[in-house]
Amino acid sequence: MAPLAVPNCTVLGAAADTSADAPLVNPPLILVLNGPNLNMLGTREPALYGSDTLDDIEALCAETADALDLAIDFRQSNLEGELISWVQEARSIAAGIVINPAGYSHTSVALMDALKASDLPIVEVHLTNIHRREAFRHHSYVSHAANGVICGLGPHGYALALRGIAGILAEAEEN
Repeated sequence: MAPLAVPNCTVLGAAADTSADAPLVNPPLILVLNGPNLNMLGTREPALYGSDTLDDIEALCAETADALDLAIDFRQSNLEGELISWVQEARSIAAGIVINPAGYSHTSVALMDALKASDLPIVEVHLTNIHRREAFRHHSYVSHAANGVICGLGPHGYALALRGIAGILAEAEEN
């Protein structure tokens, strides 16, 4: 399998082993995955989610990643299966995952299983505080696979999630 060409990243080489032992790019690539309806940010319930668009959040993530010497691959899908495929792909291309699973947080055992199988550091992020919302939003299956969860801090939560992943990777490198 040839390594993935990622803009602004140096390829270290293809690994015969597709496990998550080492990322294939330098700086380390972090997949930033966004679930259903997040493509509607800025227009969908702005009183709840704010006026920032997903493009604004992507720009914030790119700026934060650059400051942390990370690369990002920022994606959004309304399809559960596509998110799962991206998580499975991450095993061979990424050093970690930041995910806002949106509504799939509360419903997708399959996404949780894929994240657990990735063997990558994972930070779950939500724009709103899911614990101050409807009762059905209080439970997240994805949280069972995540190293950490950030919720209620709006777009800034994504920047914090990237900082968290950077810390996890730095700690792993020291050990």
